[in-house]
Amino acid sequence: MWAIVVNPVSGGGKGAALGREVAGYFANKSFPHRVITSTTAQGLHLSLQDFLDLHVDDCQGVVAVGGDGLAHLVMQLVIPRSIPFTVIPAGTGNDFVRALGWSLVSITKQLDFVTTKRASKIDLGLVDSEWFGAVLSTGFDSVVNEKANRMNWPKGSMKYIAAIAMELPRFKPMQYTIGLDNNSIQTEAMLIAVANGSSYGAGMLVCPGARIDDGLFDVMVLRPVSKLEFIKVFPKVFKGAHIDHPMVDIYRSKRVSLAAPAIAYADGERVGTLPVQAECIAGAGLSWTP
Repeated sequence: MWAIVVNPVSGGGKGAALGREVAGYFANKSFPHRVITSTTAQGLHLSLQDFLDLHVDDCQGVVAVGGDGLAHLVMQLVIPRSIPFTVIPAGTGNDFVRALGWSLVSITKQLDFVTTKRASKIDLGLVDSEWFGAVLSTGFDSVVNEKANRMNWPKGSMKYIAAIAMELPRFKPMQYTIGLDNNSIQTEAMLIAVANGSSYGAGMLVCPGARIDDGLFDVMVLRPVSKLEFIKVFPKVFKGAHIDHPMVDIYRSKRVSLAAPAIAYADGERVGTLPVQAECIAGAGLSWTP
């Protein structure tokens, strides 16, 4: 039995359209499945939880049709039960799908693979007691996330760019204590990204070297730069070229702790205020990678 979990309002209604397409695929193949949908996160969580409790022994996998927020929700339920899952990109960011290596357009190819191949182990991050798949962030990008999540327009990466333009003039760097496997760092920083996947914010390659199968986080620290310099450097993040800037430091670590008067986001979902502790758990999840 497969679970097809659909967020119908993701991507401005794209989730509903792709949900019907995915359900049609499973129906045409005569694969036993259940469609689970709700316009609220709580509704999706409770319905999927009930399904998994009922089918914990015969669930072949969970197909999440939505964005990073839905992927984040599904992780919390499937990881403890060792149930494989995949994500059909129907959201604003779709960065976890990028981390898995799937195209954002070839849905039938992805479903053909998922329904005929065995899932493999992937790394996931655990921040305090919450799983995440792509990036845990704090600093300026979390401030931007706070703003972008309240905006209905524009869509996609343009939403984050608009939020940056609104928040940058009043933003000030913060003093952080960063704990890594082998050392502790005290530094002022504009933003910090703890990456299991390489991108966030709809394709911004904040940690281009991050991989979901190496057992380590890539940790990117942007030390203070002028607002003008930030504007000059920012476009390079879409190609990952910002990592060559002298005020950008990259570390690799299995465990990361962050302390500062700041908030953190993971997979675009609000984690809460610092301090937090995160660990890259090798092989924690089961998914399909091309």
